Amino acid sequence: MFDFEKLEVYQVTKTQNIEVLKFLFQQNDLNADFATQWKEASMGTVINLAESTARMTHPEKKHFLTIARGNINSCVALMELGKEIGWIDQTTFEHFYTRYEQMSKMMLGMIRSFSSETKI
Repeated sequence: MFDFEKLEVYQVTKTQNIEVLKFLFQQNDLNADFATQWKEASMGTVINLAESTARMTHPEKKHFLTIARGNINSCVALMELGKEIGWIDQTTFEHFYTRYEQMSKMMLGMIRSFSSETKI
């Protein structure tokens, strides 16, 4: 088993990605560029989280976690746009938003654990 597979945040992030991918593949009327952007940002969360566990120094780990957290912010921004345009309904938005918020908080905790500074 790889180190990242043991992390609760990885399990939450993986589950979110599976649900996002299923949602995107089921949407026939969703703009292809929008779907691609969301898919790439969402997958970036899990990829960069896994990458962070392979790094040997705290600054490297923190760097990849920060990128993963940035991907989460990108996902939320895309979802907000999709909701405003009417591509994402309120229930779906809230479901994904809640988990992205949880993931972001978990990653922030990890980032802070690798730094003496707590302002991020």
